[in-house]
Amino acid sequence: MYYVYMLRCKDNSIYTGITTNVEHRMEEHFSKVNCAKYTYSHTAKKLESVWQTENRVLASKLEYRIKRLTKPQKEQLIVKNNLKELFLEQIDAGQYVRLDELMLHNRN
Repeated sequence: MYYVYMLRCKDNSIYTGITTNVEHRMEEHFSKVNCAKYTYSHTAKKLESVWQTENRVLASKLEYRIKRLTKPQKEQLIVKNNLKELFLEQIDAGQYVRLDELMLHNRN
C-alpha cells in the first residue's frame, strides 16, 4: 500500500508527500532526521490527512494534483475530503481511501 499525506507546518503551510509507512515517515518529519528539505526548514507540526491507495503510480498522481492546488483548496480538502469535487475527471477518486486518525493507529 501507498499513502499520500498532508502535514501542517509551524508557519501554517501545508506539505504533501507519499510513503509506504506513515508512522515511520512522520517520525522522520517530526524529528528532522531524513525529513524532506521543506519540512526541515518549515518544521512539521501536525498530520492533517492521509489517503491510502494500492500503488505508487496512483499515489504519485494524487500527490501531484494536491501540490497544484491553492492553499484555500488544500484547506478545503483537509476539512471536506472532496477529492472528486476538486479533481473532477483528472483522477478516479474511488481509488483513494481517506484514513482517519483512529484507523491509522489501529492499522496492522
